[in-house]
Amino acid sequence: MRRIVAIVLAVFLIGGVAAAVVAGREEQDKSTATKTVRGVIGSEKAEFFADPDVVKALAAKGYTVETETSGSWAMEGLDLKGYDFAFPSSQAPAEELAAKHDVRQPLPRPFYSPLVVVAHRSAAGVLATAGLATLGEKGNGTLDMSAYLDAADRNKTWQQLKGADRYGELTGTLFISTTDPTSSNSGALYLAAASYVENGGRVAADDKDVNRTAPLMRKLISVQGAQQTSTDATFRDFVSGVGNPLVLVYESQVAALLAQGQDVGDLAVLYPDTTANSDHTVVPLTQEGRSLGELLSTDKELRKLAVRHGFRPQGASAEFTAATAAHTSYLNQKLTGVRQAPVPASKVLHEMARRARG
Repeated sequence: MRRIVAIVLAVFLIGGVAAAVVAGREEQDKSTATKTVRGVIGSEKAEFFADPDVVKALAAKGYTVETETSGSWAMEGLDLKGYDFAFPSSQAPAEELAAKHDVRQPLPRPFYSPLVVVAHRSAAGVLATAGLATLGEKGNGTLDMSAYLDAADRNKTWQQLKGADRYGELTGTLFISTTDPTSSNSGALYLAAASYVENGGRVAADDKDVNRTAPLMRKLISVQGAQQTSTDATFRDFVSGVGNPLVLVYESQVAALLAQGQDVGDLAVLYPDTTANSDHTVVPLTQEGRSLGELLSTDKELRKLAVRHGFRPQGASAEFTAATAAHTSYLNQKLTGVRQAPVPASKVLHEMARRARG
């Protein structure tokens, strides 16, 4: 009898342990379960979403994020069925997408980045001597947009600038390499800033303004020949030592390179004195996409990681200032001397880019 009781107790004990193990596993599965969220993003954010620390921080909040890259303006032509969000590089293409897909406002804008021109010290020095730029003691300075546009309009060559003859790479027409403005955000914002200066400090608002600025905008783009569709490609070319002496990129790309401790050689960063900021804006296509966009805007760890990738979180300049304190010789932390140009309405900017491309 005692034997039977012992066997029965053993069965109950084993069953209880098994039940506890199963319950524990179920609880663990619940705590580590994540929702898979799919999105289309600008290429300049690809490294951010691929960062293992970002993946870990998102998983801790219950998200697995799968992304594909596209030019910001090109997103308008994509079939976004099955995606939870689009994440273009500025507000204008985001508003276009929101209107097309009937997305409610407001749209989350987690971070932003100004446009800058990267150059080697030799090229930056020649520009400074010619009165087209001012340089600090080390790696940053300001590009005089009015003077530069005047030089571009008069088809200036490097050979016409004093001191350029000492550098074999400084030959041919003086121009800034940009991305294709019809498909890429940075190229379109370049036209927005340039047209604002050319139009006497007024944002292009209609066909008359587009017609007035079209000849110079066309010249700025046509001189470049074939263009890339993403700043990621143009920046990689510059860092590897190929391509044009002057290249338009996002400040975030430079700041990320500095944060990684990479050797930047004789890099000079020129902030155009009139520019357009790139407000990275989430277009939520599902509730999961909206929740992700809001999380990127508010979560302290994700904001910290965004700064590590060179982005400026919205509404909190202290985070960026503290994180980049060691790189002030390259970065203009407070954007001193930089004027923000209004961006034309999407319809106007589209037409301006189309005319510029020819």
